[in-house]
Amino acid sequence: MPERPADRPVILLVADAHAPLVEQEFRARYDRDYRIVLVGTTGEALDRLRDLVADRVPVAMIAAERHLPDSAGVDLLHQVPAVVSTARRVALISGDEYADALDEMRAALLRRDMDTFVGIPRGARDEEFHVALVELLSEWGWSVARPTVTSTEVVAEPGDRVAAAVRDLLERLGVPNRVLAPDDAAARAILDAAGPGAALPVVRTFAGRVLTGATPSAVAEAMYGGYDSIPPGEIADVVVVGAGPAGLAAAVYAASEGLSTVVLEREAIGGQAGSSSMIRNYLGFPRGISGMRLAQRSRVQAGRFGARFYTGRPVARIEPGPAHEPEHHHVHVDGAQLCARTVVLATGVSYRRLGVPGVDDLVGAGVHYGAASSMAREMADRDVVVVGGGNSAGQAAVHLAKFAGSVTILVRRGSIAETMSDYLVREIAATPTIAVRPRTSVVDGGGEGALQWLVTQDLDTGERSKTHADGLFCLLGAEPDCGWLPGGLARDEHGFVLTGRDVPQERWVDGRPPASLETTLRGVFAVGDVRAGSMKRVASASGEGASVLPLVHTHLAWLRAQEFGADA
Repeated sequence: MPERPADRPVILLVADAHAPLVEQEFRARYDRDYRIVLVGTTGEALDRLRDLVADRVPVAMIAAERHLPDSAGVDLLHQVPAVVSTARRVALISGDEYADALDEMRAALLRRDMDTFVGIPRGARDEEFHVALVELLSEWGWSVARPTVTSTEVVAEPGDRVAAAVRDLLERLGVPNRVLAPDDAAARAILDAAGPGAALPVVRTFAGRVLTGATPSAVAEAMYGGYDSIPPGEIADVVVVGAGPAGLAAAVYAASEGLSTVVLEREAIGGQAGSSSMIRNYLGFPRGISGMRLAQRSRVQAGRFGARFYTGRPVARIEPGPAHEPEHHHVHVDGAQLCARTVVLATGVSYRRLGVPGVDDLVGAGVHYGAASSMAREMADRDVVVVGGGNSAGQAAVHLAKFAGSVTILVRRGSIAETMSDYLVREIAATPTIAVRPRTSVVDGGGEGALQWLVTQDLDTGERSKTHADGLFCLLGAEPDCGWLPGGLARDEHGFVLTGRDVPQERWVDGRPPASLETTLRGVFAVGDVRAGSMKRVASASGEGASVLPLVHTHLAWLRAQEFGADA
């Protein structure tokens, strides 16, 4: 059924001197999918926004000219979140004042008064102007708007925790989806295809496959390649274990250089970074990029070079190549085995558990480990608590604040500035619905079927207090998942993998340490957060994933020399 004009999200234009040009430019590109509304003053804009919100009309973007009759455009954009917090905010600068406005615009960005500024086009086909707008509209469409076209349906009873986990996976993969109740008319054809008595949740993927009793692992495997399709006896040049930023970078560079490359991921491609609502300090993305978009683009890029992805099952163990067969290692998952000339460990880390029984019993029912961006829309006007002081926690809090009535960040340290990037500290300070409680921890919680309350403790005084909470998002720092690794692989006291000169000297071979990213197993490398001493940042993980390739090539050359009997 075609969308009626009144149903379309609104782009509100606020312009005076350049109003005809601005309106023409927006209508020419966006009039089909958005309702373009033009007003001339700050007062009119705020009144129109309030009316749209009262009528429950989604507002995707407000674009305001720098000079308005009754205020500066930036002053208007600063006021917008108090009316509609999810709309993207853009300042429009005319060409003759662009250079003079730069300092003012940069200061406004630092204050988070807007999302970006762009020059008003002075001619046809100003694609840079539209790239900036499309990026913002794309992120709005993914994180705020309900999808108008879905590619995957989930049929489940309300409150089904497994279905919530499936939906979170789909959101992290960037797959448009919707959840249907079993008695919904749209669910009938799906349940008929599943057969009588089908166990819920039932998922119909974009390829038309219907899964009954679906789990996140089963959905991931159905969508992006099952291990059963791995050709028997194949030996890959590189097997990358983990598809976060480090693993994806390794896959892109390995495959682009002609190496046969296989990537194994037990959950969503993108890892923890894939759940970040917005990464603003990643090189080359001045307006920021969501973790989902970054992972999605990286996966497509690696795939175009020939890398193959298999998801849904964890790697169970790695068996180093035996003395009579040193040219490859054996990588085992449940029901399948791969042979690899080199292995790149990029498994990242997992969030620590609170260890509070009343809270952990409600995981999936108001309690989430990780950003769980799919749940942000469900927190509209509710009270939310975020536990953690790292960048992931800050990004989650800022995103949740666009929907929730209140967001409280709990940290054990004295300040979030001790562990969080400055740009996020400033953004949190500029968001009135976010409160920070330092030196505070969660000690209890509960609710009838879902989270309803938490008990927090002041770490200095020991005083406890009970507070209402509809959602708890725990991003508690990193612990590596390395228990499955072979015993011959050295790790530090926290379980992170040791590489290069960090390896104890007694484990060196012939008095020489392993290569910089190589472990104590020859031909097995570690990159990203799983590696001891890594920075635990998306950009540094990506850099390590790229940097491992020369070491991989060196090892492959050594294997070839061994094969032909040359002196290694």
